[in-house]
Amino acid sequence: MKVCGMTDIGCHRKDNQDSYVIRQMEDGTALLAVCDGMGGAQAGSVASSVAVEEFAAAVERAVGQGLPDGPGRALEEACRAANGKVHRLSQERREYEGMGTTLVAALVLRDGVWLANVGDSRCYLLEGEAIRQATVDHSLVQLLVERGEITPDEARVHPQKNLITRALGVDGHVECDVTRLEPEAGSRLLLCSDGLTNVLEDGTVLELSRREAELEGLCRALIELTLARGAPDNVTAVLAQL
Repeated sequence: MKVCGMTDIGCHRKDNQDSYVIRQMEDGTALLAVCDGMGGAQAGSVASSVAVEEFAAAVERAVGQGLPDGPGRALEEACRAANGKVHRLSQERREYEGMGTTLVAALVLRDGVWLANVGDSRCYLLEGEAIRQATVDHSLVQLLVERGEITPDEARVHPQKNLITRALGVDGHVECDVTRLEPEAGSRLLLCSDGLTNVLEDGTVLELSRREAELEGLCRALIELTLARGAPDNVTAVLAQL
């Protein structure tokens, strides 16, 4: 399995509050995760970096133990560990008060892929000639779409599109969504922050994937096109070729 990841500060931000991790383990298991932090000054970057490292460490421990309670439970426990670490830091230091972060992660096993997500960072499955969003955003505009009050196209330009309804670290407890996928061989996974999805439409991502045979080329193309279109936020893309 091939993997790669890239992140960029974007065109208007003073610091990069996105973090990502790629861990490939000896048994062929791979873990990919992206976090998009929020908070004043450096708090957002602290939240995302702490969360992604704590999450990855917890998953690696569970994999090392043979995933005794199953992949889904391992991801849930890792989310709780990351949430607890960020929340404790936010309580201990005034400059970190209120910080939090999104999380999207993929645990790639021999018999399938398990996803975990909190917030509006996303996982896409690029399979054959199609692209599908494999996670559901925890955001205000997603709730409005589900209620039929706005369309998905309207959600893309809604003035409150950046308001999320769940984040790691904001409260002492958080629920993550866990999803299992059984993708076809040769499919691609894309994990990304909303700095990418707020700029590039799904069809554009699919077209770039068709054009770029190598993962590194696709990752670079996604970041460069986002920058060319103004990149108002940090942008991160992590890819896996299954």
